[in-house]
Amino acid sequence: MKRKLIAAIGIAGMMVSIAACGGDKDSGGSDNGSDAKELTVWLTVDAQNNWPELVKAADAAVQKAHPGVKITHEYYGWPDKNAKLDAVLATDKVPDVVEMGNTEMLSYMVKGAFASLDASKFDNSSAWLDGLKDSVTYEGKTYGVPYYAGGRVANWRKDVFAKAGVKSVPTTYAELTAALDKVQKKQGSKFSAWYQPTRDWYAAMSFVYDAGGSIAVESGGQWKGNLSSADSIKGLNEFKNVVDKYMHGDKTKDESDRYIVYGQGKSGMIFAPAWEGATAAAKENDKTGKLAGNVENFVMPGPSGKNLPVFLGGSDLAVPVKSDAQALAAEWINAFTGPSGQKGLIAKGNLPNNKTDLATLKNDPATAVPATAAESNWFVPMAPGWGQVEKAQVLQNMLQSIGTGKKSVEDAAKEADAAIDKVINTK
Repeated sequence: MKRKLIAAIGIAGMMVSIAACGGDKDSGGSDNGSDAKELTVWLTVDAQNNWPELVKAADAAVQKAHPGVKITHEYYGWPDKNAKLDAVLATDKVPDVVEMGNTEMLSYMVKGAFASLDASKFDNSSAWLDGLKDSVTYEGKTYGVPYYAGGRVANWRKDVFAKAGVKSVPTTYAELTAALDKVQKKQGSKFSAWYQPTRDWYAAMSFVYDAGGSIAVESGGQWKGNLSSADSIKGLNEFKNVVDKYMHGDKTKDESDRYIVYGQGKSGMIFAPAWEGATAAAKENDKTGKLAGNVENFVMPGPSGKNLPVFLGGSDLAVPVKSDAQALAAEWINAFTGPSGQKGLIAKGNLPNNKTDLATLKNDPATAVPATAAESNWFVPMAPGWGQVEKAQVLQNMLQSIGTGKKSVEDAAKEADAAIDKVINTK
């Protein structure tokens, strides 16, 4: 399969060239690199911290089929992962498997950074969740494999709310804010009734979409920022209200260590991926000794009167086109994302990558909340330059300006729209 010459992937000013790659077969199922003796896998710290046993199981499966294969893992935090990936893609020594957020895939696929894969070679591919399937598909070809999905849910400390006189899960936004007001009054100004990191754009945009707004709109094949529209401003104002009233931590932080902060016992509630509450309550993270048995997920109500729409995000796994072990990389991905892997990820509070497994979750009390929450969802604009919007952290910077009071909601939104408009249509 002929490859494009690639330019402009990555950090500002860096030009990445990926040489044409010989062979017409897709990686999944071909023998391109099937005899490789080494495999390098890049994952985010989520896997390292929360399901390392699933990584080991995938390694064992591949090494059983290919005795002597050396598998090396590197782990990265979400904020700096892509800058490091972009830098290494400019070289001839690339990882063989990389984890990508599903919103990050498009710009890399457009520029030909990843090898195409034979989707039929991967378990459950015929039932992949639509949002995840779309995120790995470009011009009819598959360039990645969905890993897991994540919808956000509310998680509260039952003991903290009970002390404030609240013993039933809030089912409306009015009930929720009334309960939070009671907790805030009971605990005092140094406590966050709701620990909501200011730069958490996934949460903020849920309020925007709940209000009828959006990040961007498309007309005539062109995208344009929409954060300064009346509906979007309404949602951003409500997010600011939450941060102002209930968030008394550092208002320049993102959500990357939210579960650690929650485990420190200085907050009563979070709105986060479903696994974070249980992870905060794990022995190594619970600094209070009180979280086990006291944290509970529930479906987040929205100001509109409906469930708050959640970002149906997730991670995909891709194989860089420069990898010399593409077939072996595809085998590792299938071992990691197959039925046993999905079972393990579900047990950790994630949503599976496929509709078959998802359909069973609403019938299980342990997974009914995240499965129900995911029914009302939103996704990022599928615009060619969306990856550049993410890399520039346009939304995060806007939210920090709003949360810290440096700019009004209106001014910050207008500035964000202008920044979005500069890059969102650029391939």
